[in-house]
Amino acid sequence: MTPRFTLLLGACLLASCTTVATKKRAAFKQPYKPPTAAAEKKPKALAGMSAGKAPEPVKSESKAQDAMGYLKSLVDKSVQAPNKQEQDSNRLHAIDIVENKLNEEQLEDVADNSDFGFLRGHAMFRLGENALEHKDTSAAKKYFSGVIDYLPGSDLAVRAQEIVQQLEAAKNVQTQTVGVVLPLSGKNAPVGQRALRGLEMGLGLHIPGSGFKLAVMDSEGNPDSARRGVERLVKEDNVIAIVGSLLSKTAPAVAAKSDELGVPTIALSQRSGLTEIGPTVFRNSLTSGMQVRALVRTAMEDLGMKKFAILYPNDLYGVEFTNIFWDEVLARGGQITAVQTYSTKETDFRLVIQRLVGTYFGEARQDEFSVRLKELQHADKKRSVRQSNLETVLPPIADFDAVFIPDSAKAMGQISAMLSYNDVRNVKLMGTNLWNTKDVARRAGNFSNNLLFVDSVSPTTHNKARFVTEYKALYNEEPSLIEIQAYDAGLILRQLIASGASSREDLTKRLTELKHFPGALGSVSMSSEREIERPVTPLTIEKGEVIPLNVTK
Repeated sequence: MTPRFTLLLGACLLASCTTVATKKRAAFKQPYKPPTAAAEKKPKALAGMSAGKAPEPVKSESKAQDAMGYLKSLVDKSVQAPNKQEQDSNRLHAIDIVENKLNEEQLEDVADNSDFGFLRGHAMFRLGENALEHKDTSAAKKYFSGVIDYLPGSDLAVRAQEIVQQLEAAKNVQTQTVGVVLPLSGKNAPVGQRALRGLEMGLGLHIPGSGFKLAVMDSEGNPDSARRGVERLVKEDNVIAIVGSLLSKTAPAVAAKSDELGVPTIALSQRSGLTEIGPTVFRNSLTSGMQVRALVRTAMEDLGMKKFAILYPNDLYGVEFTNIFWDEVLARGGQITAVQTYSTKETDFRLVIQRLVGTYFGEARQDEFSVRLKELQHADKKRSVRQSNLETVLPPIADFDAVFIPDSAKAMGQISAMLSYNDVRNVKLMGTNLWNTKDVARRAGNFSNNLLFVDSVSPTTHNKARFVTEYKALYNEEPSLIEIQAYDAGLILRQLIASGASSREDLTKRLTELKHFPGALGSVSMSSEREIERPVTPLTIEKGEVIPLNVTK
């Protein structure tokens, strides 16, 4: 059994490596104050001796100067220093203060005063960044143009020029041109191609005379390529909106760059935290939160479950789903009675299951083991002591109604076999939409009639959907959730633009207000977190087939 502290610590460590956020400077706070003599370190006491009276600190010019005066002195020193090393030292110190420590008012003072020389360009760049964060493109353009004037030929001026060009391009919008950034090469190309098919159908490109155009960029599964793709879509194709990306590692780059340029984007990735990047970022994906809420609600409200075990892979997917599941169960008054993690490379789950059900740590059940061993030997005279061990003597502690396994159907099959081997009976196995496969019943083995999982795609809705029929007619195969979500994204943009959304600002506003839109598999609406909420169906197995769960109370 794993303490929750360990799980949460692991989750925090993972989150620290994968948090979805654009790198921003510290917010403007208190005005910068120059260093003073009071900040000098006191001398340390030597062995057995007091420090005594501190020596008089060397008088610093900064003692009697305010922040601007101190900064001006660094500029003067950078010009008057007797050698290049001292010049560079004072110059870099001054630049560091401007880029990291001044508040907005101080930056304005530096930008407006010719006494600050080269620092004016650095101050203007920071002011330009702040203007972009506040969506004030007019002020941003003014500041970045100033950088080009005051620091011609510098790296900062080159960056400022690129931003100015992007801001100019952002004014030009082709209303019926939508951009998309997908992995169309490399190992993820098949998934990207499926999403592209769905998006093309959503925009009506398979219908003659639709009027819409799709500008396509290949992310190559690389964040930098994805970011450059967004820039090209805005500068060269003048797209009104962008769809993408699918992958966790590229989705933040697409969302952040699109938001920076004021272009509404609909992400198709499950990556957590995407819509927190900015107000123009929307998402159409079956997220971990949507799945877990539906799963736990069904288990506790409809099936009356109260106690749960969690068996999860030690990866980002497993940790994210586990933490959400744990919180949701506790919020509904349930209990988590056992938790165990395992390596993503695990293939033999024997020890993993023994740890989960308490037959691995024998020291804690030694008395019980001794009593049961004597009973078994008394009942079976031929039983050998050497043949008796914790696994064969102690019964499993299965004090839970279900085991949540946020992993693939293949992993679930390996786990279910080992649960059966360890005599775990009469519990349900709960999972995510990864289990919605044709061979899930075969993999589940003895647990095939005790599965509970969720998905947006179910036989009931899937077979009746018009989009599914059209897709099969075009491509001679069944569409998956990826095609369906991409189709819905394209269809939403197509209809909002056709109904009069002629600017990016207007389109962003209409996306925010989206309610009861008829999607491929049912009505969808935009949540306050800019997540497209879609129907989530609880599923189970009956006669070897995946069917919607029929709850009989």
